[in-house]
Amino acid sequence: VQLQASGGGLVQPGGSLRLSCAASGFTLDDHAIGWFRQALGKEREAVSCISNTDDSTYYADFVKGRFTISRDNARKTMYLQMNSLKPEDTATYYCATDPHGVAGRFDCYGFDDKDYWGKGTQVTVSS
Repeated sequence: VQLQASGGGLVQPGGSLRLSCAASGFTLDDHAIGWFRQALGKEREAVSCISNTDDSTYYADFVKGRFTISRDNARKTMYLQMNSLKPEDTATYYCATDPHGVAGRFDCYGFDDKDYWGKGTQVTVSS
């Protein structure tokens, strides 16, 4: 089982980045998918996720209207399109999957198996 995140980097405020996360060693179709982030000195927080049962989607308030989560099961890849980036979006972004993950109304739940977490990709938003 492996999740490999990529696409991070340095971008100016207002810019865009597209994160990708390639899955291998398991069937992505059966899994909920999610993106999480952790800024320096802060706790990890959910950014966005999609349930695999009904495709319900969660976006944290701080990214609504700016970020879009998507998946391509045939390519076994998940994405996070990030637009209108702000300095406060600076963090390490992690992709995660879980067969029991749920996109709830207020958070992403059930992404508990550490084997299904990628190593993270750094996003820095700065002028």
